[in-house]
Amino acid sequence: MKQLLQRLIAPVAALIPFLRAQQADAASKAVDPAWNLSEAEWKKRLSPAAFAVLRREGTERPFSSPLNEEHRKGTFVCAGCRLPLFSSKAKFDSGTGWPSFYQPLSNAVVTKVDFKLIVPRSEYHCRRCGGHQGHVFNDGPRPTGKRYCNNGVALAFIPG
Repeated sequence: MKQLLQRLIAPVAALIPFLRAQQADAASKAVDPAWNLSEAEWKKRLSPAAFAVLRREGTERPFSSPLNEEHRKGTFVCAGCRLPLFSSKAKFDSGTGWPSFYQPLSNAVVTKVDFKLIVPRSEYHCRRCGGHQGHVFNDGPRPTGKRYCNNGVALAFIPG
């Protein structure tokens, strides 16, 4: 039994250094050179919680963001650079505890594959500054069937 357990654990244990390296990676590189800021500059601009999510690809606790309950008409923008990312029209209650949207605004986000939980997921970032926003899943409502599950601390809301 011990040998079987060791054979099962060994491949996962071999991945630990890779997983730790992935956790330390910063957000995607900014497409706009004006937003290629140093770590110190980002720390001045952002709260510690926003820095952890936007620049270190962290995840906030579910149900911790007031934006989860934001239902007014307006636009959700990147908390790092204020690029408009989502219309309030695309927001829906996913029950997950994070603000969720069925589609981003045109040319607002870029995606990449993330293996942090070993299983591949689609991670998305602000197109302009590269700030990590969240992950996109294929269990959302019509018309897209997508769920852009966003960290609230990575967003700001502009009513209107």
